[in-house]
Amino acid sequence: MTLEEEPPETRSEDHGPDEPERRPRGRRRRPLWFTIPVTVVLGLLLAGVLTPLAVGGRIWYQARQDERPRSDAIIVLGAAQYDGEPSPTLRWRLQHALDLYREGVAPAIVTVGGKAPGDNYTEADSGRTWLVERGGVPAGDVVAVPVGRDTLGSMRAVGEEFDRRGWSTGVIVTDPWHGLRSKKMAGDHGIEASSSPTRSGPSVQTRDTQFNYIVRETGAYLSYVLLGRSVHAPSETIRRIHLDPSAPTAPPATPPPAR
Repeated sequence: MTLEEEPPETRSEDHGPDEPERRPRGRRRRPLWFTIPVTVVLGLLLAGVLTPLAVGGRIWYQARQDERPRSDAIIVLGAAQYDGEPSPTLRWRLQHALDLYREGVAPAIVTVGGKAPGDNYTEADSGRTWLVERGGVPAGDVVAVPVGRDTLGSMRAVGEEFDRRGWSTGVIVTDPWHGLRSKKMAGDHGIEASSSPTRSGPSVQTRDTQFNYIVRETGAYLSYVLLGRSVHAPSETIRRIHLDPSAPTAPPATPPPAR
């Protein structure tokens, strides 16, 4: 008869009657009252950084496009005028619109813009006079819409004029950085709009000027999309922006083509 040796009895660690059993330590979870607000704040900060960058990129991209499909009318957005004489910015826009008209992009030109308090002339009427008298455009082909001291007010009036005339498509002439916002406003007022910006003038002379315009237009675009507000156009003398004195301030007057 053989005796089998019994295995030694394993004894668990005695924790005592009142001592709880110890468990391996792990990472503590942060409470929801902490993680949810932090996540929301970080998300808002990220959106606040990425959204302006995305809008600025769209403004830069649109500024580099030159869209000139066959349309019902060319829309010249207003700029400053001095006692009936278009400012350099406005003259560059008018000259570009005149070139598009002569190329057959549209059979009509719409000049836009009201007047500041104390002015005797509107931006729209000053532009129309310049196109007829200096550009040789038939008076019946130029429509003045002397309404609006900002882009939104002007586009609202242009949309109503398009409705009255049965027009639906237009090519907007403005500064490059203004193209995206003006197209958005035109579309919101029933105009299928394209943008053919000027490539000369105070707004495109230096890189500092271009950067400041992009920053400003980013804020203006977000203000319109989020709040439905427009901002007034900046004056041609912009603080902290040095304009190249060697650059031409206005286009030379071009005589109408011989008929």
